[in-house]
Amino acid sequence: MRTDDKLDQMEERPTDRARPPRMTRTRLWLFWGTLAVYLAIVAGVLATSWLVTFDWQVMFFRPYKQWPEIHAFLDYFVVLGQRGPTAVAVAAWLGWRCWRQRNLHPLLVLGASLLLLNITVGAAKLGMGRLGPHYATVVGANEMGLGGDIFPSGHTANAVVTWGVLAYLATTSLRRRTLSVIAALGALGVGMTTVYLGTHWVSDVLLGWAAGLLVLLAMPWLEPGVTWFEDRLMGILLRLWLRLRPDSLRGPLPVGSLAPGVSRQRIAPDGEVLVREPIPAGTGSRSAHTPDGWPHHPSRPYTIRSERAPATPAGSRRPPHADRMPRTSPLSPTSGRGRNASG
Repeated sequence: MRTDDKLDQMEERPTDRARPPRMTRTRLWLFWGTLAVYLAIVAGVLATSWLVTFDWQVMFFRPYKQWPEIHAFLDYFVVLGQRGPTAVAVAAWLGWRCWRQRNLHPLLVLGASLLLLNITVGAAKLGMGRLGPHYATVVGANEMGLGGDIFPSGHTANAVVTWGVLAYLATTSLRRRTLSVIAALGALGVGMTTVYLGTHWVSDVLLGWAAGLLVLLAMPWLEPGVTWFEDRLMGILLRLWLRLRPDSLRGPLPVGSLAPGVSRQRIAPDGEVLVREPIPAGTGSRSAHTPDGWPHHPSRPYTIRSERAPATPAGSRRPPHADRMPRTSPLSPTSGRGRNASG
């Protein structure tokens, strides 16, 4: 089978990459509804409403003293909301998916979501400066503007986003629904665990759920930027690979944004170039990897379709450089037989 046929079959083979979710009308309504809940929670805490009173009631209840037998387990369970361990675990899984799909989209989506989460949640934490239950100063106060950094709950928001990205990147509806339920239950458990341990108020957890959900719902707006960055990054990696290992690639090479200045070629397994197409004008600056300079096969001349000689009446083809080759060679068997015959 020719290399052309193998490459065509590879291009037709389906991959695991699914079309990213779009910002549909339902998703847009969910986004604005969640944003309204987010603002309502902030307003309730700033106004020292019943929500702050409920925070203090749960704090005085001290759940970690009511059920001390589960304290050791929840100390480990809350790690599911820590940014470092969860990001490493999910990045390892998505890295394997990137290897299978031959693209960087899953890892870039995770990076974009965590970047947006850190910017929005970090700004809210520093802007409102609320103190946690262990550092509260006045009973019944909202503890706002005192230099704290616990409102909203970072553990809760991180659990929503990190595990929710797996559902966002799911390739089928069943997987997306299943992973959404698992991510929701995990985020719920992490948020309630922080209340149990006394590190967060209940309102912190509520705002953390809303903050994480807002990031997930806003991800379709980030998809064009992620795709643009992925194309540029893949182009840089491809050009670097071509510089380091110019003879390792076999098959069609992209022309345009992914590899400006590189000609598109199809190379047979034995090293012979089957098709060579010149670089279209205006595709970019001239690169060091020109058709005449890479890849270089000194022992085999290029066989270009435009240079092939027409078929002879017997049906065979003349060699590509028959006009420049001598008819006989002093070392060929034909020339030897000719001399013996004449002698």
